[in-house]
Amino acid sequence: MKRLKVFFLSLIVVSLLIFTAPIQAADQNQAVLLLDIEGVINPFTARYLERGLSLAESANADLVVIKLNTPGGLESSMREMVQAILDSQVPVVVYVSPAGARATSAGLFILMASDIAAMSPATNVGAATPVAMGGELDEVMSEKSLSDASALVRGLAETRGRNVEWVEAAVRQSLSLTAREALDDNVIEVLAQDLDDLLDQLDGITIRGQVLDLSAPIIQEERMNFVERFYHIITEPNIAFLLLSLGTLFLLAELSDPGLSVAGIGAVVSFIIGFMALGSLPVNWAAVGLLVVSVIMFVVALLTDTEVVVTVAGLVPFILGSLLLFTPFRPESPAIPELRVSLWLIIFMAAMIVFFSLIVLRAILNAMKLPPQMGADRFLGLSGHALTPLSPDGEVKIQQQTWSATSIGGDVEEGRQVRVVSVTGVRLLVTPFDDDQTLE
Repeated sequence: MKRLKVFFLSLIVVSLLIFTAPIQAADQNQAVLLLDIEGVINPFTARYLERGLSLAESANADLVVIKLNTPGGLESSMREMVQAILDSQVPVVVYVSPAGARATSAGLFILMASDIAAMSPATNVGAATPVAMGGELDEVMSEKSLSDASALVRGLAETRGRNVEWVEAAVRQSLSLTAREALDDNVIEVLAQDLDDLLDQLDGITIRGQVLDLSAPIIQEERMNFVERFYHIITEPNIAFLLLSLGTLFLLAELSDPGLSVAGIGAVVSFIIGFMALGSLPVNWAAVGLLVVSVIMFVVALLTDTEVVVTVAGLVPFILGSLLLFTPFRPESPAIPELRVSLWLIIFMAAMIVFFSLIVLRAILNAMKLPPQMGADRFLGLSGHALTPLSPDGEVKIQQQTWSATSIGGDVEEGRQVRVVSVTGVRLLVTPFDDDQTLE
C-alpha cells in the first residue's frame, strides 16, 4: 500500500512537470504587441495608442512596437500620444515603416518620444515649419508656437540621448533626413528592413534595465476597432471634402423635391460626418464660409429663373474655398502637416454640381410643373358628361374614356355635363355644371 502511494505521488509530480514545462517555456518567450498608426494624427489615433498601451500593460507584454507612417496632425492629439508613450510601463519602439513611409511634423515628436527609434530604408523623418498666408506678421505670430514645439522636441531628444541640435533645427528650419542619414546623425537607433529584422536587432539589448530576449517572440497585433478606423478614414482631406460636396449634391436634390427623402437624409449624414472630419484637420474657416456662400448661390439658382448665371457665379467661391480649405490664414503648430485637396477632385465635383443643377435637377423641377400625363390626375379641371345617373356614384365619359365617378355637388342626371374637381385613387370626384359655366 505504501509503494502504491509512492507510485501515485510520483505520477502526480511527473505530470505537473510535464504540463508546466510548456508554460515555463512560453514565459521565456517575450510578448510583443504591434500597433499600426497610418495617416493624419487625430483624437482617435491618440485613443487607439492609449488603448494599445493599456492592453500591453494588462497583458504583461514585454515590448510595444508602433509602426508609424504619418504626415502629422493635431498638436493636441500629438501631445496626448507623446505623454502616453512617456508614461507607458512597457518599453515602446516606434518603427517608421514600410518603405516610402514618413514621420514628419507630429510624427517626429512621436518618434522622439520612443525608447527605441527605428526606420525602414527609403523612409524619411522631419518637421514642417508652419507656413501661413501672410508676411512678417505671421512670422512673429508663429514664434511662440515654434519656441514651444522646439522646447518639447529638445526635451524628448535629450531624454532619449539623441541629436538635440538636429531635431530643433528640424522644427525651426523644416529639415528632413533619410533613414540612413537619421541613423548616422544619431536621430534614430535602428535601421531595419522589416519587423523580423527589427526584432533580431533588438534581441539582447537592454531597455530600462532589462535585457530583451527576442529570439522567439510572441507577436500580437492590435488593430483599430471599427469606430477608430472609420473616424481615421474620414479625416483624410480628400474624403472630408468629398463628404461636403456630396452633402451639397444631396441638399440640392432634396430641395428640388422636398419631403425628407433619401436625398435629405443623405445630405444630413454627409454634412455631419464631413464636419466631424473637419474638427480633426487644420481648417481655414474662412474657406468654409466661402463654401457655404457657394451652396446658398446654388440653391438660389435652383429655385429661381437665374440658374445659369448664379450657378456659374457660385463656382467661384466653391473652387476658391476648396483650394484654401486646409490652408489656415494664421500660423499653426509644427505638428500640423501641409494638407490640400486634390485639384482634380475639386474640378470633378464642381462639374458634377453644375451638371446636376443645370440639367438633372432643373429637368426634375420642370417636369413637376407640368400637368400629370398619366393616371386619373390628368383629368383634373377637365369636363365630360354622365353616362349613368350619379346618385352619387356612377360612370362618366371624359376624353372618350369611361371612368367611375362620384358626384360631390348633388345628384346628376344621365347626360349632364360635369367637371372633375378631385381624384381619389382611380375614382373621379365631379360636380355638375351650372347654367352660367362655360364648357371646355
